[in-house]
Amino acid sequence: MSRRIAVYVCHCGSNIAGKVDVRSVSEMAKSLPDVVLAKEYQFMCSEPGQELIRNDIRECGLDGVVVAACSPLMHEGTFRAACSSVGLNHYLMQMANIREQCSWVTEDPDAATEKAKSIVAGAVGKLRSLKPLAEREVPVVQSVLVVGGGIAGIQAAIQCAEAGYKVYLVERKQSIGGHMAMLDKTFPTLDCSACILTPKMVKVGQHPNIRLLAYSEVEAVGGYAGNMKVRIRRRAAYVDHERCNGCGLCQERCPGKVSNEFEQGKGERRAIYTLFPQAVPSKPVIDREACIYFQKGKCRACEKLCRQGAVDFEQKDLIEEIQVGAIILATGHSTFDARKMPQYGYGKYADVYTALEVERMVNSGGFSEGHIRLSDGSTPKAVAIVHCVGSRDQRHHPYCSEICCMYSLKLAHLIKEHTDATVYNLYIDMRCVGKGYEEFFDRLMAEGVHFVRGKVASVASNGANGSERGKLLVRAEDTLAEVIREIPVDMVVLATALEPTQGTEEVGKLFGVARNQAGFFIEQHPKLNPFGTSNVCTFIAGTCAGPKDIPYTVSQASAAASGAITLLRQGKVLVESIAARNREEHCASCLTCVSVCPYGAITHEKENDRVSVDETLCQGCGTCVAACPAGAMEADNYTDEQILEEIEAVLSWKKSIKTKTHDVLKEAIVETQSAGAYAEKHQLEDRDSIAT
Repeated sequence: MSRRIAVYVCHCGSNIAGKVDVRSVSEMAKSLPDVVLAKEYQFMCSEPGQELIRNDIRECGLDGVVVAACSPLMHEGTFRAACSSVGLNHYLMQMANIREQCSWVTEDPDAATEKAKSIVAGAVGKLRSLKPLAEREVPVVQSVLVVGGGIAGIQAAIQCAEAGYKVYLVERKQSIGGHMAMLDKTFPTLDCSACILTPKMVKVGQHPNIRLLAYSEVEAVGGYAGNMKVRIRRRAAYVDHERCNGCGLCQERCPGKVSNEFEQGKGERRAIYTLFPQAVPSKPVIDREACIYFQKGKCRACEKLCRQGAVDFEQKDLIEEIQVGAIILATGHSTFDARKMPQYGYGKYADVYTALEVERMVNSGGFSEGHIRLSDGSTPKAVAIVHCVGSRDQRHHPYCSEICCMYSLKLAHLIKEHTDATVYNLYIDMRCVGKGYEEFFDRLMAEGVHFVRGKVASVASNGANGSERGKLLVRAEDTLAEVIREIPVDMVVLATALEPTQGTEEVGKLFGVARNQAGFFIEQHPKLNPFGTSNVCTFIAGTCAGPKDIPYTVSQASAAASGAITLLRQGKVLVESIAARNREEHCASCLTCVSVCPYGAITHEKENDRVSVDETLCQGCGTCVAACPAGAMEADNYTDEQILEEIEAVLSWKKSIKTKTHDVLKEAIVETQSAGAYAEKHQLEDRDSIAT
């Protein structure tokens, strides 16, 4: 089919033009079949660049556009909108990525130019056989799922609820609050963390538009953009929260005790417990692993003491299914296990603590009731705070955890405030980037905190010397004084890195959100859309997307909530029109496609032994097309013939190249289809097991 195609080659400043001869690429494009004009421009994504495309479509009667520029992820939507605005079906606009896949990864300018020409030729070749597709709109369910009940999840949930939308907030622990609930004060203003957080927690628990599902986990996500079906497991609390009045008598008398994770293992809690005194919800749950009755079949003291009859040892997990139009992931972070760096003595020496342990120590509600004490009960006279434990380290986490410098400064202030001890901060670089942060650093300097620039090599005990029994010796390089220091202290505090929370990989797979090399969720674009994801209805907020402080976390949570609110207010969402379809004449009903479809869009009709695709559920990912052994599955605008056209165009854009690529590949397809016919003839016996 003959077309009138225009090719536009973007300079992208020096991103492309610095390596690729864009004029040469543009001249080559003019020689390609069906190309009626080719132009180059500095920034095609700019308004003048888009207007150039619109004018040419109107004046030249174009029915196909190729934009040779950056990744489709970056600006495909921009150029599609430009084409649609003047009547060209946006599926007849093809991106040729000559930036990320060419100029950025090819050192030799000549090679980069040749590669760019091949990429453009392939895009034109594919466009020649593309077909216009109709837009598909689906309604958006007017509710939001927020996963994670830390400060990010709390902020996002409140903002969506205040906008009038139903919000489901799922938290896997007994209470919301996250890491912020563990803190004593927040930097740089030294506000009481609980004073800031608790009112927001209470608001979540009482808001008529928020349904708090604590002690629960998301098990499955299905449906399609704008109408996602979520299955939630509500774990058995063994306490009827409708009857329970939160009096706490059961917790006081429970004989079962276990290490308290909220106190970082430094205290104990009962088998029936709330996470901390200000917990929301304030109703307890029973830890089955710690409960004497569940382990030995005896006790039931809590049941006897409860005047409300709320304890129910027969309670079972509940499965609940909800429908939502948008999802906000705010699953938070974990902290680096300092045992992985044995040179610092954590777990070996009793007076080596992590920063979070010291946070709980200085908190009046913590395991030491706000008193900073050594393992022998005495007050430390010298304390060393070691920065960058597990971060900025090629053996562990090469990235900066961003908040370690500031929370180390905060702890230095609190330690001096509680003990008047001599405090040493041993750092690589001080990174105090934020409102009032540098001023807080100056304040610590004035308070007499000692700063030693250099990486700590080891922490050891010199108790064997006798004269300084119980002292810890911190050995570090002082890069400013150019000496090796050995500093005797009573206590060492390790500023451990922030890292992805356990289970982030499974959560990413569940919600279809990619992760970076460090394991944090990847935003749709780090600058232009730092809270969106590749899934138009899923947003991310807080430290699940990377290390950040509380103000940045709250800002991103508000942005994610705004994205969800905008989506719901539109009332509908445009979904990709590219969908798979089954060519029944080639289908052997082996059901491989049914088993591999990640969206549950493919079903098998047993009555007529037919496989069908629900286009509403199909996301056009192509998994079934690749997996089908008979080649029966085919995706719109990604047919075998269209792919062959693209490949042949890539390989044969030079007149000197003679190729029979099309014939060779077509022969291979015929053989594949013959294999499918064979499978159909013999009716694969194991198809039911594959489907299962």
